[in-house]
Amino acid sequence: MSAVLLRFAALSLILAFTNLAAAEKPNVLLICVDDLKPALGCYGDKLAKSPNIDRLAARGMRFDLAYCNQAVCAPSRNSLLTGSRSTSLGIYGLSQNFRERAPDAVTMTQHFMKHGYRAEAVGKILHSGHGNHDDEASWSVPTVKEKVVEYLDPKNSANGQLTREEAYFTNQKLDEIRELPRGAAIEISDVPDNAYADGRIADTGIVRLRDAKKRGTPFFLALGFVKPHLPLTAPKKYFDLHDPQKFPLAPFQNPPEGAPKYAGKSGGEIVNYDPLSVANLREEARQRELIHAYYACVSFVDAQLGRVLDELDRLGLTQNTIVVLWGDHGWHLGDHGIWTKHTNYEQANRIPLIIAAPGVGKAGATRQPAETVDIFPTLAELAGLPAPLGPQKIDGLSLAPVLRDPEKLIRDHATHCYPRGERIGRAIRTARYRLVEWKVPGAAPETADLELYDYETDPLETKNLATSQPAVVAELRIILARQPEARK
Repeated sequence: MSAVLLRFAALSLILAFTNLAAAEKPNVLLICVDDLKPALGCYGDKLAKSPNIDRLAARGMRFDLAYCNQAVCAPSRNSLLTGSRSTSLGIYGLSQNFRERAPDAVTMTQHFMKHGYRAEAVGKILHSGHGNHDDEASWSVPTVKEKVVEYLDPKNSANGQLTREEAYFTNQKLDEIRELPRGAAIEISDVPDNAYADGRIADTGIVRLRDAKKRGTPFFLALGFVKPHLPLTAPKKYFDLHDPQKFPLAPFQNPPEGAPKYAGKSGGEIVNYDPLSVANLREEARQRELIHAYYACVSFVDAQLGRVLDELDRLGLTQNTIVVLWGDHGWHLGDHGIWTKHTNYEQANRIPLIIAAPGVGKAGATRQPAETVDIFPTLAELAGLPAPLGPQKIDGLSLAPVLRDPEKLIRDHATHCYPRGERIGRAIRTARYRLVEWKVPGAAPETADLELYDYETDPLETKNLATSQPAVVAELRIILARQPEARK
């Protein structure tokens, strides 16, 4: 055999082994949905119309006790990419980028990139806005950014002016927010899906999948859909799927009896939208209108996810792609008199989490308490990569054993937090209870205000049981004490 043929044979063999190694690595499709609570058919919500998320759940593992690490966008997304809780990073607000506290952090996508993956983001993955920005080091190519706040009819943006929330999310006039007009809370337009950002995110996601198929190298594709984040805007056909009169209003619309007054909230983000106010959010018609719009937006984003999953199937990539659906936090729909997020209560912190990993265990559901920080080590293990080691603190645990056996218990609680002034409310959520310890970091335990809720006897959190059940409080505080103090 000639030297040329020998070199050609050697090169062919190298390419064959390279392609084989690439084929053995599973792809990752991470689907992030902004402000999505488990208002989904697969989670037992009979009024939700979410057939595509439901079919994903039917072939994956549904985590029924999954919780964010903090119920606000930027800190929650920091936890997703870094595997570190807010209490470890010391970032609790929207404006501070995680690199300010962890400049050398190796994010989840950086970890995959180091092991041969191409990492791409389309839409909202990390939080951009409120003075914050994306992290270029976390992606192989620049993020494809789309609007979070978007109106098609100029009358809904004060006749085409820059509105308060548009300014926040585009980092414009941040020191003039209160002087800017409010945009509409709801917009219903008879338009194609891709007239709004989520339709375009699906379009681009489909193109990226096709490109990945041609390349034949393993990919980590993150799609960040923005609805049902405010404003509640979607094509008319998704509003038409729902009868607003069928939606029940929150049955308990008062603060929990005996809870610290600062634990809840009034107004906030939602009253930056026209015509909402603290007063009219108590009106039945207004509540029903908002709930209807929220569910319409969930149906809208479900349809976009369905388009992406259909393309994954068409391309023959499904059997070698791990798909994760994750909501960054929950959403209050009038319970406790609260709308949106920003609390330590159940509706703000419980999230949908579905992991479909082909060839790993069986489809089903689990009551294993799970946290956002678990996704990083879970995907690393499922992809056969080394466990993440930081240098940032890795707070998450791999859920891979639970995917193989949903009865397996890797922890008996989930944790989350929320700040109020100088106090940080650190929370323990077990299958039955939630304990919240409100105190200044570093202060003595006896200075804390406490909340305790029993979800077997009081799922609506009508009464703080901390003073009446000291034995349960003591047991949960022992668990909480095992964790480091919250970082300031």
